[in-house]
Amino acid sequence: MRIGFVGTGTMGTPIAQCLMAAGHALAVHDIRPEATATLATQGAAVFDTAAAAAHEAEVVFISLPGPKEVEEAMLAPQTGILAGLPGGGICIDLTTNAPSTIRQLADACTRRGVRFLDAPVSGRPPTMTVMVGGDVADFTACRPLFEAIARNVFHVGGSGAGCVAKLATQYMGYSNFIAALEAMLIAAKAGIDLDVLARIVPLSAGQSRTFDNIPRGVLTRSFAAGGTLDIIVKDVELACALAREVAVPAALGHAASDLYKRAQAEGWGQDGFPVVARLLERMAGAELRGTEKTHD
Repeated sequence: MRIGFVGTGTMGTPIAQCLMAAGHALAVHDIRPEATATLATQGAAVFDTAAAAAHEAEVVFISLPGPKEVEEAMLAPQTGILAGLPGGGICIDLTTNAPSTIRQLADACTRRGVRFLDAPVSGRPPTMTVMVGGDVADFTACRPLFEAIARNVFHVGGSGAGCVAKLATQYMGYSNFIAALEAMLIAAKAGIDLDVLARIVPLSAGQSRTFDNIPRGVLTRSFAAGGTLDIIVKDVELACALAREVAVPAALGHAASDLYKRAQAEGWGQDGFPVVARLLERMAGAELRGTEKTHD
C-alpha cells in the first residue's frame, strides 16, 4: 500500500519503520528535514510538504505534538494533507488530540471526500496500544495497518472516541503519578527506606505502571521517561479541558495539571516528566533518593 506519513519524530519514526517492515511504500514529511534522515536511508521517499507526501497515498498517518500542529498539517491551503490527498483516501491521526479538534478535522475531510480516523497510541511500537475512533468500516479496512504497529488494537466508537479514551488514560496515569510522589515524600519524611517501599508498592494497592517511573527515574535521580514534561503538560491539560466540556469536576487532574505546569515554568519542559518530583521535593523539604544503584 502507498502510505504518506507526516511527523517523523520520536514516535513517528519507529511507527513508520513498522509500516515499512510490513511491506508498505512510505512517502514522509517533517518540518525538520533531519527528522526524516533515518527513514530516507531505509527507503522512504522524502517530500518537502505534507501535501506532496499525501499526493499519491491511499492512507496518510499523522504523528505530531498536538492539536495546533495537526490542524496546520492537515488544513494549510497549499501545503496541507487535504491539499494533496486524493478523494477516497484515509487520514489517520495518531496524535493525542482534542476531541473537539478531531470533530472539526473529520468534517473537513468529509467535505473533501476523505475518510478520517483518530487513533492515539500508548506505549511504543510494535507492542503499543492504539485506540481508534471513526467509522467501523474504515477501521476494519485499516486494521491490518494498525496491527503492523501495535499489539493491542481497539475500536472505541465514532469520531473523537479514540482521543477520549486516550485522554482518560492519561488523566488516570499522570494524576496518579503526582499522588505516588506525594506518598513517597510522606514515607521519606517519616523515615521509611524508599528502596524497600518501592518494592512493596507493586505488590500493593498502590501498584501502577506509572509508579514504575519512580524507582527507575526519581530514586535514581535520572528523571528519565518515555515522555517529556512538555508532552504530559499538553495531555493533562487536554484531559482537563474535556472534563470541563462534559461537566466532570476533575479536581485531581486540575491539581496535577497545575503542578506539571509549574515544573514546566522552571525550564524543565524537555526533561522526562518525572522531573516534576523536584518541585514537590522543594515544597516538602525532602528528597526522594534511593540507595540501590539500579532499579528494575
